Amino acid sequence: MAHELDDDRTSPFTIALIAAAVLFALAVLPRLGFSKHALVGKPAPAFSLEVVHNGEPGARLSLDALAGKPVLLDFWATWCGPCQVEAPIVSRVAERYKDRGLVVVGVNTNDKPGLAGPFAAKKRLSFPVVFDSQGDVGDSYDVRSLPTLVMVGKDGKVRAVRQGLVDEAALDAMVQAEL
Repeated sequence: MAHELDDDRTSPFTIALIAAAVLFALAVLPRLGFSKHALVGKPAPAFSLEVVHNGEPGARLSLDALAGKPVLLDFWATWCGPCQVEAPIVSRVAERYKDRGLVVVGVNTNDKPGLAGPFAAKKRLSFPVVFDSQGDVGDSYDVRSLPTLVMVGKDGKVRAVRQGLVDEAALDAMVQAEL
């Protein structure tokens, strides 16, 4: 019949369609938070970093000092466009849940010294920002892209990791799961 499709003609199309679906899944699904990060369920790596916004000049903030509280770590840089979009979202969430015990800490990483404080002040970030000058803390949390959010439970274990821009509803859900 003239209208029947030849198997040789449909096979490459089918293969291409399957390949496109696999590539889509590999590229998009991790950004939606569906993949499990290697740190989830493990103790959060300890750190002590200099506070550059919303704290005493020269003071250091350590994760150990926040033991027993749910902590949201926001890894970002001033040059990161999605980080600039996400900053006000994280700030609103920090304000909304601070009375319920949530502590938000911005971790400026992979950036030049002296940029994070003015950026945070201009954006009116409501949470403390620390400077990861060597990128060691970002490395210990296996941060591979910015922004990255890490939710640490009251027990000090990593509960969730979100890489890429997050919307406010998704961030609310992540935080509420720990409160």
